[in-house]
Amino acid sequence: MKCIRVNASRQYNVEIQHGALAIAGEETLKATHAIGKALIVSDENVFPLYGETVAESLRATGYGVHTFVFKGGEDTKSIKTYEAIIAALSENRFTRSDVLVALGGGIVGDVGGFAAATYQRGIKLVQLPTTLLADVDSSVGGKTAVNLPTGKNQLGCFYQPSLVLCDTDALSTLPEAEYKNGCGEIIKYAVLAGGELFSMIENADIRTQYADVIARCVTIKRDIVGEDEFDTGRRRLLNLGHTFGHAIEKCSGYSIPHGAAVGIGLAMMCRAAHKRGYCASDVPEKAEKLLAKYGMSDAADFTAQELYDAALSDKKIAGGSVSLVIPEKIGCCHVLTVSCGDMPGWLKDGGAR
Repeated sequence: MKCIRVNASRQYNVEIQHGALAIAGEETLKATHAIGKALIVSDENVFPLYGETVAESLRATGYGVHTFVFKGGEDTKSIKTYEAIIAALSENRFTRSDVLVALGGGIVGDVGGFAAATYQRGIKLVQLPTTLLADVDSSVGGKTAVNLPTGKNQLGCFYQPSLVLCDTDALSTLPEAEYKNGCGEIIKYAVLAGGELFSMIENADIRTQYADVIARCVTIKRDIVGEDEFDTGRRRLLNLGHTFGHAIEKCSGYSIPHGAAVGIGLAMMCRAAHKRGYCASDVPEKAEKLLAKYGMSDAADFTAQELYDAALSDKKIAGGSVSLVIPEKIGCCHVLTVSCGDMPGWLKDGGAR
């Protein structure tokens, strides 16, 4: 087992191992120090695969288990789903000594985490990510949210879990598209941090080294979150590729999933940064080559104006300016604040029509 300790407003472990879901009950008890009720929040794809394994483990440890299973998909990361989870907690008389267990990918973790954060001003939360993207990124760091019609993650808060338990066996059932979705975030981390991680995924396939890659990404994020939990300083670097990526997601009607959109957004930012003299030509070349290695696109067929309009609701916009994460070289990026009016030019330089 690999164990990474996160030091934030709540300290917790990220544990990475084979067969972790089968011991979710005992690990939840160790992390929360209380036995009561547990609500497993999951989606219709994940729960049939792993729901009963987790429920049995929780029951064997002494928890009274309840379940909430929803359809899943970006359109269900909504106030409606959030309200339904809150209703399930309330109707089953959950208290602050009980726990919500989020079993699934990033959407489950985000909406389930937001429900845990706000029900009775916060109940215990355990994240059981089952996708590569959730393992390496969304389950760690405490960001929880739902979408609004105007954009992604517009309603949410920071709320750290009591435990993140990554079962690498769950990745064996990932569809290819979901695997690539995770690769997009991993490649972002590789460009951001460079060094060991970039070499790891450049020289060997991510599938052959899941535990090591997950641990490296989580360690990078742990170090940044420990310094800037609430996203006002260094943590903004983790948004590399995300401003353009979120716009791509929205323009596609979310048919392009998050990790794939981040990969495209990353490539666009690298190209724009090179064109504007912030980095050498090897930065976009290396990013594009790594995306191609994992069968991922580095461009989307939207105009700069379409992407600009979609980006105007981005959380990184404040006072008529937007924060962009600019690569200087592989392993070195900085945050640049530019006028929102300049964004179409950045998008065009990144390859938008």
